[in-house]
Amino acid sequence: MDARVVVIGAGIGGLTSAALLAARGADVTVLEKEAWVGGKARRVAVDGAAIDGGPTVFTYREVFDEVFAACGTALEDHVTVNRAEVIARHAWDDSGHLDLYADRNRSIDAVGAFAGAEAARGYRSFTEEAARIFAVLEDPFLRGDKASTPLPMMWRIGPWKLGDMLAMRPFDGMWNALGAHFKDPRLQQLFGRYATYCGSSPFAAPATLMLIAHVEARGVWLIEGGIHALAKAIASLATQQGARVRTNAAVAEVLTADGRTSGVRLASGEVIPADIVICNGDPGALATGRFGQDATRAVPAIPGAKRSLSALVWYAHAETSGFDLTHHNVFFSRDYAAEFREIGQGGTPSGPTVYVCATDRGASEHAAPPRGRERIQIIVNAPANGDVHDYTPEERARCTQAMMATLKRCGLQLEEQMPHQLMTPQDWEGLFPATGGALYGRASHGWAASFQRQGPRTRLPGLYCTGGATHPAAGVPMAALSGQLAARVIAKDLASMRTSRPVATAGGMSTRSVTTGSTG
Repeated sequence: MDARVVVIGAGIGGLTSAALLAARGADVTVLEKEAWVGGKARRVAVDGAAIDGGPTVFTYREVFDEVFAACGTALEDHVTVNRAEVIARHAWDDSGHLDLYADRNRSIDAVGAFAGAEAARGYRSFTEEAARIFAVLEDPFLRGDKASTPLPMMWRIGPWKLGDMLAMRPFDGMWNALGAHFKDPRLQQLFGRYATYCGSSPFAAPATLMLIAHVEARGVWLIEGGIHALAKAIASLATQQGARVRTNAAVAEVLTADGRTSGVRLASGEVIPADIVICNGDPGALATGRFGQDATRAVPAIPGAKRSLSALVWYAHAETSGFDLTHHNVFFSRDYAAEFREIGQGGTPSGPTVYVCATDRGASEHAAPPRGRERIQIIVNAPANGDVHDYTPEERARCTQAMMATLKRCGLQLEEQMPHQLMTPQDWEGLFPATGGALYGRASHGWAASFQRQGPRTRLPGLYCTGGATHPAAGVPMAALSGQLAARVIAKDLASMRTSRPVATAGGMSTRSVTTGSTG
Protein backbone atom coordinates (compact mmCIF):
# COMPACT_ATOMS: atom_id res chain seq x y z
CA MET A 1 0.00 0.00 0.00
CA ASP A 2 1.54 3.28 -1.14
CA ALA A 3 -0.26 6.03 0.76
CA ARG A 4 0.51 8.77 3.27
CA VAL A 5 -1.88 8.51 6.22
CA VAL A 6 -2.37 10.94 9.08
CA VAL A 7 -4.38 9.84 12.10
CA ILE A 8 -5.80 12.63 14.28
CA GLY A 9 -5.94 11.29 17.84
CA ALA A 10 -4.24 8.36 19.54
CA GLY A 11 -7.29 6.61 20.96
CA ILE A 12 -7.86 2.86 20.65
CA GLY A 13 -9.55 3.16 17.24
CA GLY A 14 -6.92 5.45 15.75
CA LEU A 15 -4.01 3.40 17.04
CA THR A 16 -5.59 0.21 15.70
CA SER A 17 -6.02 1.75 12.24
CA ALA A 18 -2.47 3.07 12.38
CA ALA A 19 -0.98 -0.31 13.26
CA LEU A 20 -2.93 -2.20 10.61
CA LEU A 21 -2.28 0.32 7.81
CA ALA A 22 1.40 0.60 8.69
CA ALA A 23 1.65 -3.20 8.64
CA ARG A 24 0.30 -3.06 5.08
CA GLY A 25 2.98 -0.62 4.01
CA ALA A 26 1.33 2.77 4.43
CA ASP A 27 3.34 5.76 5.63
CA VAL A 28 1.45 6.54 8.86
CA THR A 29 1.73 9.46 11.29
CA VAL A 30 -0.42 9.62 14.43
CA LEU A 31 -0.95 13.08 15.92
CA GLU A 32 -2.20 13.37 19.51
CA LYS A 33 -2.94 16.73 21.13
CA GLU A 34 -2.40 15.42 24.67
CA ALA A 35 0.83 14.24 26.26
CA TRP A 36 -0.37 10.62 26.40
CA VAL A 37 -1.65 7.98 24.02
CA GLY A 38 -4.94 6.21 24.59
CA GLY A 39 -7.50 9.03 24.45
CA LYS A 40 -9.93 8.30 27.28
CA ALA A 41 -7.71 5.37 28.27
CA ARG A 42 -5.29 7.55 30.20
CA ARG A 43 -3.75 7.61 33.67
CA VAL A 44 -4.44 10.14 36.41
CA ALA A 45 -2.05 10.84 39.29
CA VAL A 46 -3.72 11.15 42.71
CA ASP A 47 -1.85 11.16 46.01
CA GLY A 48 1.21 9.72 44.28
CA ALA A 49 -0.77 6.84 42.73
CA ALA A 50 -1.35 6.32 39.00
CA ILE A 51 -5.03 5.48 38.48
CA ASP A 52 -6.57 4.27 35.22
CA GLY A 53 -8.55 7.26 34.01
CA GLY A 54 -10.83 5.85 31.33
CA PRO A 55 -12.55 2.58 30.42
CA THR A 56 -11.92 -0.27 32.85
CA VAL A 57 -13.72 -3.31 31.38
CA PHE A 58 -11.82 -5.43 28.84
CA THR A 59 -13.97 -7.91 26.88
CA TYR A 60 -14.15 -9.44 23.37
CA ARG A 61 -10.41 -9.99 23.49
CA GLU A 62 -10.33 -11.92 20.20
CA VAL A 63 -10.61 -8.55 18.45
CA PHE A 64 -7.26 -7.57 19.92
CA ASP A 65 -5.79 -11.01 19.29
CA GLU A 66 -6.63 -10.42 15.62
CA VAL A 67 -5.04 -6.96 15.56
CA PHE A 68 -1.77 -8.17 17.07
CA ALA A 69 -1.75 -11.29 14.89
CA ALA A 70 -2.16 -9.12 11.77
CA CYS A 71 1.03 -7.38 12.83
CA GLY A 72 2.92 -10.65 13.31
CA THR A 73 2.82 -10.85 17.10
CA ALA A 74 0.54 -11.76 20.02
CA LEU A 75 -1.31 -9.73 22.63
CA GLU A 76 0.44 -11.61 25.47
CA ASP A 77 3.83 -10.51 24.12
CA HIS A 78 2.92 -6.92 24.98
CA VAL A 79 0.64 -6.98 28.04
CA THR A 80 -0.12 -9.38 30.88
CA VAL A 81 -3.75 -10.49 30.75
CA ASN A 82 -5.64 -12.57 33.33
CA ARG A 83 -9.22 -13.75 33.10
CA ALA A 84 -11.38 -12.50 35.97
CA GLU A 85 -13.18 -15.21 37.93
CA VAL A 86 -15.86 -12.72 39.03
CA ILE A 87 -17.29 -10.64 36.19
CA ALA A 88 -18.82 -8.13 38.60
CA ARG A 89 -20.26 -7.84 42.12
CA HIS A 90 -23.66 -6.18 42.55
CA ALA A 91 -25.41 -4.73 45.61
CA TRP A 92 -28.69 -2.95 46.31
CA ASP A 93 -28.34 -2.54 50.07
CA ASP A 94 -26.16 -3.86 52.90
CA SER A 95 -27.94 -7.23 53.16
CA GLY A 96 -25.76 -9.07 50.65
CA HIS A 97 -24.59 -9.06 47.06
CA LEU A 98 -24.85 -10.96 43.78
CA ASP A 99 -21.79 -12.05 41.83
CA LEU A 100 -21.79 -12.99 38.16
CA TYR A 101 -19.00 -15.36 37.18
CA ALA A 102 -16.91 -16.33 34.19
CA ASP A 103 -18.49 -19.76 34.69
CA ARG A 104 -22.10 -19.53 33.43
CA ASN A 105 -23.32 -22.36 35.65
CA ARG A 106 -21.94 -20.62 38.72
CA SER A 107 -23.82 -17.49 37.69
CA ILE A 108 -27.07 -19.44 37.29
CA ASP A 109 -26.60 -20.93 40.76
CA ALA A 110 -25.74 -17.51 42.21
CA VAL A 111 -28.85 -15.91 40.71
CA GLY A 112 -30.96 -18.75 42.09
CA ALA A 113 -29.47 -18.39 45.57
CA PHE A 114 -30.02 -14.64 45.45
CA ALA A 115 -33.55 -14.43 44.01
CA GLY A 116 -34.98 -17.96 43.74
CA ALA A 117 -35.44 -20.75 41.22
CA GLU A 118 -37.67 -18.72 38.92
CA ALA A 119 -34.98 -16.04 38.69
CA ALA A 120 -32.39 -18.69 37.83
CA ARG A 121 -34.61 -19.94 35.00
CA GLY A 122 -35.07 -16.34 33.85
CA TYR A 123 -31.33 -15.77 33.85
CA ARG A 124 -30.81 -18.92 31.81
CA SER A 125 -33.38 -17.85 29.20
CA PHE A 126 -31.95 -14.32 29.14
CA THR A 127 -28.42 -15.54 28.46
CA GLU A 128 -29.70 -17.77 25.66
CA GLU A 129 -31.52 -14.87 24.01
CA ALA A 130 -28.57 -12.50 24.42
CA ALA A 131 -26.26 -15.12 22.89
CA ARG A 132 -28.53 -15.53 19.88
CA ILE A 133 -28.74 -11.77 19.29
CA PHE A 134 -24.94 -11.59 19.37
CA ALA A 135 -24.60 -14.56 17.00
CA VAL A 136 -26.97 -12.96 14.51
CA LEU A 137 -25.33 -9.54 14.59
CA GLU A 138 -21.62 -10.21 15.08
CA ASP A 139 -20.59 -10.65 11.44
CA PRO A 140 -23.13 -8.53 9.52
CA PHE A 141 -23.23 -5.60 11.97
CA LEU A 142 -20.45 -5.53 14.58
CA ARG A 143 -17.83 -6.59 12.06
CA GLY A 144 -19.65 -5.48 8.92
CA ASP A 145 -19.47 -2.30 6.89
CA LYS A 146 -21.52 0.64 8.07
CA ALA A 147 -24.98 0.89 6.49
CA SER A 148 -27.33 3.87 6.68
CA THR A 149 -30.41 1.62 6.79
CA PRO A 150 -31.05 -1.95 8.05
CA LEU A 151 -31.54 -3.30 4.51
CA PRO A 152 -27.88 -4.06 3.62
CA MET A 153 -27.36 -5.72 6.99
CA MET A 154 -30.53 -7.76 6.58
CA TRP A 155 -29.30 -8.89 3.17
CA ARG A 156 -25.99 -9.98 4.71
CA ILE A 157 -27.91 -11.96 7.33
CA GLY A 158 -30.00 -13.46 4.54
CA PRO A 159 -33.59 -12.42 3.75
CA TRP A 160 -34.63 -16.07 4.07
CA LYS A 161 -33.55 -16.10 7.74
CA LEU A 162 -36.65 -14.42 9.09
CA GLY A 163 -36.21 -16.05 12.49
CA ASP A 164 -32.77 -14.49 12.90
CA MET A 165 -34.07 -11.07 11.92
CA LEU A 166 -36.88 -11.29 14.45
CA ALA A 167 -34.40 -12.49 17.08
CA MET A 168 -32.65 -9.11 16.98
CA ARG A 169 -35.76 -7.49 18.56
CA PRO A 170 -34.93 -4.02 17.19
CA PHE A 171 -38.45 -2.67 17.79
CA ASP A 172 -38.78 -3.93 21.37
CA GLY A 173 -37.67 -1.81 24.30
CA MET A 174 -34.88 -3.22 26.43
CA TRP A 175 -36.57 -2.60 29.78
CA ASN A 176 -39.77 -4.38 28.80
CA ALA A 177 -37.87 -7.25 27.18
CA LEU A 178 -35.96 -7.78 30.42
CA GLY A 179 -39.24 -7.86 32.30
CA ALA A 180 -40.18 -10.98 30.36
CA HIS A 181 -37.13 -12.75 31.83
CA PHE A 182 -36.97 -11.26 35.32
CA LYS A 183 -39.83 -10.64 37.74
CA ASP A 184 -37.38 -9.50 40.40
CA PRO A 185 -36.88 -5.74 39.74
CA ARG A 186 -33.31 -5.94 41.00
CA LEU A 187 -32.36 -8.30 38.18
CA GLN A 188 -34.18 -6.17 35.62
CA GLN A 189 -32.12 -3.25 36.91
CA LEU A 190 -28.87 -5.22 36.81
CA PHE A 191 -29.21 -6.30 33.20
CA GLY A 192 -30.77 -3.02 32.13
CA ARG A 193 -27.56 -1.32 33.21
CA TYR A 194 -25.76 -2.86 30.23
CA ALA A 195 -27.36 -0.17 28.06
CA THR A 196 -25.16 2.36 29.84
CA TYR A 197 -22.08 0.60 28.44
CA CYS A 198 -22.82 2.49 25.22
CA GLY A 199 -24.08 5.59 27.00
CA SER A 200 -27.80 4.87 26.71
CA SER A 201 -30.80 4.65 28.99
CA PRO A 202 -32.28 1.17 29.49
CA PHE A 203 -35.71 2.81 29.29
CA ALA A 204 -35.07 4.11 25.74
CA ALA A 205 -32.67 1.54 24.30
CA PRO A 206 -33.77 -1.35 22.05
CA ALA A 207 -33.74 -4.92 23.32
CA THR A 208 -30.95 -5.60 20.83
CA LEU A 209 -28.50 -4.19 23.37
CA MET A 210 -28.98 -7.28 25.50
CA LEU A 211 -26.11 -8.65 23.41
CA ILE A 212 -23.72 -6.53 25.53
CA ALA A 213 -24.39 -8.79 28.50
CA HIS A 214 -23.41 -11.77 26.36
CA VAL A 215 -20.16 -10.12 25.27
CA GLU A 216 -19.25 -9.64 28.92
CA ALA A 217 -20.37 -13.14 29.91
CA ARG A 218 -17.97 -14.57 27.31
CA GLY A 219 -15.09 -13.29 29.41
CA VAL A 220 -13.75 -10.28 31.27
CA TRP A 221 -9.97 -9.92 31.43
CA LEU A 222 -7.80 -7.78 33.68
CA ILE A 223 -4.74 -6.16 32.14
CA GLU A 224 -1.80 -5.35 34.36
CA GLY A 225 -1.51 -1.59 34.14
CA GLY A 226 -5.13 -1.22 33.00
CA ILE A 227 -6.56 -0.24 29.62
CA HIS A 228 -3.94 2.49 29.33
CA ALA A 229 -1.30 -0.25 29.17
CA LEU A 230 -3.26 -1.78 26.28
CA ALA A 231 -3.31 1.57 24.47
CA LYS A 232 0.45 1.95 24.93
CA ALA A 233 0.92 -1.58 23.61
CA ILE A 234 -1.05 -0.80 20.44
CA ALA A 235 0.93 2.43 20.01
CA SER A 236 4.13 0.41 20.33
CA LEU A 237 2.73 -2.09 17.84
CA ALA A 238 2.09 0.74 15.37
CA THR A 239 5.62 2.12 15.74
CA GLN A 240 7.08 -1.35 15.24
CA GLN A 241 5.28 -1.43 11.89
CA GLY A 242 6.90 1.89 10.96
CA ALA A 243 4.26 4.39 12.07
CA ARG A 244 5.25 7.61 13.83
CA VAL A 245 3.29 8.52 16.96
CA ARG A 246 3.60 12.15 18.06
CA THR A 247 2.11 13.52 21.26
CA ASN A 248 1.60 17.21 22.13
CA ALA A 249 0.78 17.66 18.45
CA ALA A 250 -2.64 19.27 18.17
CA VAL A 251 -4.22 19.40 14.72
CA ALA A 252 -5.90 22.71 13.90
CA GLU A 253 -7.15 22.06 10.37
CA VAL A 254 -7.79 19.34 7.83
CA LEU A 255 -6.46 20.63 4.50
CA THR A 256 -8.03 19.98 1.13
CA ALA A 257 -7.07 20.26 -2.51
CA ASP A 258 -9.13 19.45 -5.60
CA GLY A 259 -12.09 18.41 -3.49
CA ARG A 260 -10.32 15.87 -1.25
CA THR A 261 -8.04 15.83 1.76
CA SER A 262 -4.44 16.85 1.20
CA GLY A 263 -3.07 16.85 4.74
CA VAL A 264 -3.33 18.64 8.07
CA ARG A 265 -2.07 21.83 9.66
CA LEU A 266 -0.98 21.63 13.29
CA ALA A 267 -1.66 24.33 15.86
CA SER A 268 2.06 25.08 15.65
CA GLY A 269 1.67 25.91 11.96
CA GLU A 270 3.43 22.79 10.70
CA VAL A 271 1.82 21.24 7.62
CA ILE A 272 1.88 17.48 7.09
CA PRO A 273 0.81 16.31 3.60
CA ALA A 274 -1.39 13.22 3.45
CA ASP A 275 -3.45 11.23 1.00
CA ILE A 276 -5.67 9.90 3.80
CA VAL A 277 -6.72 11.57 7.05
CA ILE A 278 -8.40 9.56 9.80
CA CYS A 279 -10.21 11.45 12.57
CA ASN A 280 -10.09 9.42 15.77
CA GLY A 281 -12.37 11.70 17.76
CA ASP A 282 -16.01 12.52 18.14
CA PRO A 283 -17.40 13.33 14.65
CA GLY A 284 -18.97 16.41 16.22
CA ALA A 285 -15.51 17.97 16.32
CA LEU A 286 -15.46 17.85 12.53
CA ALA A 287 -19.04 19.04 12.12
CA THR A 288 -18.59 22.06 14.39
CA GLY A 289 -15.44 23.36 12.70
CA ARG A 290 -12.80 22.26 15.22
CA PHE A 291 -10.69 21.07 12.29
CA GLY A 292 -11.42 23.87 9.84
CA GLN A 293 -14.23 24.93 7.58
CA ASP A 294 -13.62 22.39 4.82
CA ALA A 295 -14.15 19.50 7.22
CA THR A 296 -17.53 20.74 8.48
CA ARG A 297 -19.31 19.30 5.45
CA ALA A 298 -17.77 15.88 6.00
CA VAL A 299 -20.20 14.61 8.65
CA PRO A 300 -23.57 15.65 10.09
CA ALA A 301 -23.67 17.22 13.53
CA ILE A 302 -25.20 15.26 16.42
CA PRO A 303 -28.03 17.23 18.06
CA GLY A 304 -27.59 17.71 21.79
CA ALA A 305 -30.71 15.66 22.49
CA LYS A 306 -29.15 12.68 20.66
CA ARG A 307 -25.95 12.63 22.68
CA SER A 308 -25.04 9.67 24.81
CA LEU A 309 -24.55 9.86 28.55
CA SER A 310 -21.64 11.61 30.15
CA ALA A 311 -20.28 10.72 33.58
CA LEU A 312 -19.07 11.98 36.89
CA VAL A 313 -15.80 10.15 37.50
CA TRP A 314 -13.82 10.18 40.72
CA TYR A 315 -10.21 9.00 40.73
CA ALA A 316 -9.40 8.24 44.34
CA HIS A 317 -6.68 6.83 46.54
CA ALA A 318 -8.53 5.75 49.64
CA GLU A 319 -8.96 3.25 52.41
CA THR A 320 -12.15 1.21 52.10
CA SER A 321 -14.03 -0.80 54.70
CA GLY A 322 -17.23 -2.78 55.07
CA PHE A 323 -18.20 -4.12 51.67
CA ASP A 324 -15.92 -6.82 50.24
CA LEU A 325 -14.85 -5.33 46.90
CA THR A 326 -13.81 -7.27 43.84
CA HIS A 327 -12.32 -5.64 40.73
CA HIS A 328 -15.69 -4.56 39.20
CA ASN A 329 -18.53 -3.53 41.55
CA VAL A 330 -21.96 -1.96 41.03
CA PHE A 331 -24.08 -0.34 43.75
CA PHE A 332 -27.62 0.29 42.55
CA SER A 333 -29.95 3.19 43.23
CA ARG A 334 -33.30 2.62 44.89
CA ASP A 335 -35.22 4.04 41.92
CA TYR A 336 -33.65 3.45 38.51
CA ALA A 337 -36.44 5.16 36.57
CA ALA A 338 -36.11 8.31 38.69
CA GLU A 339 -32.35 8.29 38.17
CA PHE A 340 -32.70 8.39 34.39
CA ARG A 341 -35.54 10.94 34.53
CA GLU A 342 -33.25 13.31 36.41
CA ILE A 343 -30.47 12.79 33.86
CA GLY A 344 -32.94 13.28 31.00
CA GLN A 345 -33.97 16.58 32.55
CA GLY A 346 -30.35 17.75 32.57
CA GLY A 347 -29.56 17.09 36.22
CA THR A 348 -27.17 14.81 38.05
CA PRO A 349 -28.93 11.97 39.89
CA SER A 350 -29.77 12.63 43.52
CA GLY A 351 -29.67 8.91 44.31
CA PRO A 352 -27.23 7.49 41.76
CA THR A 353 -26.17 4.02 40.78
CA VAL A 354 -22.42 3.85 41.41
CA TYR A 355 -19.78 1.75 39.66
CA VAL A 356 -16.51 1.17 41.52
CA CYS A 357 -13.42 -0.26 39.86
CA ALA A 358 -11.04 -1.40 42.58
CA THR A 359 -7.89 -1.37 40.48
CA ASP A 360 -5.72 -3.18 42.99
CA ARG A 361 -8.10 -6.14 43.37
CA GLY A 362 -6.84 -9.00 41.22
CA ALA A 363 -8.43 -11.55 38.93
CA SER A 364 -8.81 -14.21 41.63
CA GLU A 365 -11.84 -13.92 43.90
CA HIS A 366 -9.72 -15.30 46.74
CA ALA A 367 -6.96 -12.70 46.49
CA ALA A 368 -6.24 -10.80 49.69
CA PRO A 369 -7.41 -7.16 49.69
CA PRO A 370 -4.71 -4.50 49.54
CA ARG A 371 -3.47 -2.99 52.77
CA GLY A 372 -3.98 0.71 53.41
CA ARG A 373 -5.14 2.96 50.63
CA GLU A 374 -6.07 1.47 47.29
CA ARG A 375 -6.63 2.92 43.82
CA ILE A 376 -10.27 3.20 42.82
CA GLN A 377 -12.23 4.71 39.96
CA ILE A 378 -15.85 5.61 40.67
CA ILE A 379 -18.41 6.35 37.93
CA VAL A 380 -21.91 7.86 38.08
CA ASN A 381 -23.99 8.51 34.94
CA ALA A 382 -24.60 12.17 34.11
CA PRO A 383 -26.11 14.30 31.31
CA ALA A 384 -23.90 15.44 28.41
CA ASN A 385 -24.32 19.13 29.18
CA GLY A 386 -20.71 20.09 29.75
CA ASP A 387 -20.80 22.74 27.03
CA VAL A 388 -23.78 24.58 28.53
CA HIS A 389 -23.64 23.90 32.27
CA ASP A 390 -21.11 25.11 34.84
CA TYR A 391 -20.35 22.50 37.50
CA THR A 392 -19.66 24.70 40.49
CA PRO A 393 -17.67 23.59 43.56
CA GLU A 394 -20.98 23.35 45.43
CA GLU A 395 -22.48 21.02 42.82
CA ARG A 396 -19.34 18.91 42.74
CA ALA A 397 -19.51 18.51 46.52
CA ARG A 398 -23.20 17.63 46.32
CA CYS A 399 -22.50 14.96 43.69
CA THR A 400 -19.74 13.50 45.84
CA GLN A 401 -22.07 13.33 48.84
CA ALA A 402 -24.79 11.61 46.78
CA MET A 403 -22.27 9.06 45.48
CA MET A 404 -20.98 8.30 48.98
CA ALA A 405 -24.53 7.97 50.30
CA THR A 406 -25.26 5.16 47.82
CA LEU A 407 -22.06 3.36 48.77
CA LYS A 408 -22.73 3.74 52.49
CA ARG A 409 -26.29 2.39 52.09
CA CYS A 410 -24.79 -0.69 50.42
CA GLY A 411 -22.19 -1.16 53.14
CA LEU A 412 -19.07 0.41 51.59
CA GLN A 413 -17.25 3.10 53.54
CA LEU A 414 -14.70 5.43 51.98
CA GLU A 415 -12.48 7.93 53.72
CA GLU A 416 -14.43 11.15 54.18
CA GLN A 417 -11.43 13.23 53.12
CA MET A 418 -10.02 10.80 50.58
CA PRO A 419 -7.51 12.20 48.09
CA HIS A 420 -9.34 12.35 44.77
CA GLN A 421 -9.90 14.14 41.49
CA LEU A 422 -13.40 14.57 40.06
CA MET A 423 -14.15 14.81 36.34
CA THR A 424 -17.53 16.29 35.36
CA PRO A 425 -19.20 16.61 31.94
CA GLN A 426 -17.70 20.09 31.80
CA ASP A 427 -14.21 18.64 32.26
CA TRP A 428 -14.85 15.96 29.62
CA GLU A 429 -15.95 18.68 27.19
CA GLY A 430 -12.57 20.34 27.79
CA LEU A 431 -10.72 17.14 26.90
CA PHE A 432 -13.02 16.16 24.03
CA PRO A 433 -14.49 19.35 22.52
CA ALA A 434 -17.86 19.50 20.76
CA THR A 435 -19.25 16.58 22.78
CA GLY A 436 -20.80 18.25 25.82
CA GLY A 437 -18.93 15.54 27.68
CA ALA A 438 -20.77 12.68 25.93
CA LEU A 439 -18.42 9.73 26.26
CA TYR A 440 -20.03 7.34 23.80
CA GLY A 441 -21.01 9.41 20.75
CA ARG A 442 -24.67 9.13 19.80
CA ALA A 443 -27.07 7.45 22.24
CA SER A 444 -28.52 4.10 21.12
CA HIS A 445 -32.13 5.12 21.63
CA GLY A 446 -34.69 3.63 19.25
CA TRP A 447 -34.28 1.02 16.55
CA ALA A 448 -32.65 3.35 14.00
CA ALA A 449 -29.97 4.89 16.22
CA SER A 450 -27.33 2.26 15.45
CA PHE A 451 -27.63 3.05 11.74
CA GLN A 452 -27.22 6.78 12.40
CA ARG A 453 -23.77 6.44 13.93
CA GLN A 454 -20.99 7.81 11.79
CA GLY A 455 -19.27 5.19 9.67
CA PRO A 456 -15.65 5.20 8.48
CA ARG A 457 -16.31 7.07 5.23
CA THR A 458 -17.26 10.74 5.28
CA ARG A 459 -18.62 13.11 2.65
CA LEU A 460 -15.13 14.50 2.09
CA PRO A 461 -13.03 12.11 -0.06
CA GLY A 462 -9.91 11.01 1.75
CA LEU A 463 -11.29 11.80 5.22
CA TYR A 464 -12.32 8.87 7.43
CA CYS A 465 -13.54 8.41 11.00
CA THR A 466 -12.82 5.85 13.68
CA GLY A 467 -13.23 5.47 17.43
CA GLY A 468 -15.85 4.79 20.06
CA ALA A 469 -18.20 7.46 18.70
CA THR A 470 -18.38 5.74 15.30
CA HIS A 471 -19.76 2.46 13.97
CA PRO A 472 -20.26 -0.12 15.38
CA ALA A 473 -20.60 1.16 18.98
CA ALA A 474 -18.86 2.55 22.03
CA GLY A 475 -16.45 0.64 24.25
CA VAL A 476 -12.86 -0.57 24.03
CA PRO A 477 -13.39 -3.60 21.74
CA MET A 478 -15.89 -1.71 19.58
CA ALA A 479 -13.39 1.12 19.12
CA ALA A 480 -10.86 -1.48 17.97
CA LEU A 481 -13.44 -2.95 15.59
CA SER A 482 -13.99 0.54 14.18
CA GLY A 483 -10.22 0.80 13.68
CA GLN A 484 -10.22 -2.50 11.82
CA LEU A 485 -13.14 -1.37 9.68
CA ALA A 486 -11.53 1.96 8.82
CA ALA A 487 -8.31 0.23 7.78
CA ARG A 488 -10.26 -2.24 5.64
CA VAL A 489 -12.37 0.45 3.98
CA ILE A 490 -9.35 2.64 3.28
CA ALA A 491 -7.48 -0.25 1.71
CA LYS A 492 -10.50 -1.05 -0.44
CA ASP A 493 -10.91 2.58 -1.53
CA LEU A 494 -7.22 2.93 -2.37
CA ALA A 495 -7.30 -0.29 -4.37
CA SER A 496 -10.24 0.97 -6.40
CA MET A 497 -8.58 4.28 -7.28
CA ARG A 498 -7.20 4.40 -10.81
CA THR A 499 -3.80 6.00 -10.49
CA SER A 500 -0.62 5.82 -12.48
CA ARG A 501 0.96 3.94 -9.60
CA PRO A 502 -0.84 0.75 -8.41
CA VAL A 503 -1.73 0.62 -4.73
CA ALA A 504 -2.64 -3.07 -4.45
CA THR A 505 -1.67 -6.34 -6.00
CA ALA A 506 -4.18 -8.37 -7.97
CA GLY A 507 -4.73 -10.79 -5.12
CA GLY A 508 -5.38 -8.13 -2.48
CA MET A 509 -3.27 -5.86 -0.32
CA SER A 510 0.40 -6.58 0.00
CA THR A 511 1.47 -6.93 3.63
CA ARG A 512 4.94 -6.11 4.85
CA SER A 513 6.52 -8.81 6.96
CA VAL A 514 7.17 -7.70 10.52
CA THR A 515 10.52 -9.43 10.62
CA THR A 516 11.89 -8.91 7.13
CA GLY A 517 10.10 -5.85 5.79
CA SER A 518 9.33 -7.73 2.59
CA THR A 519 5.88 -8.08 1.07
CA GLY A 520 3.87 -11.22 0.93
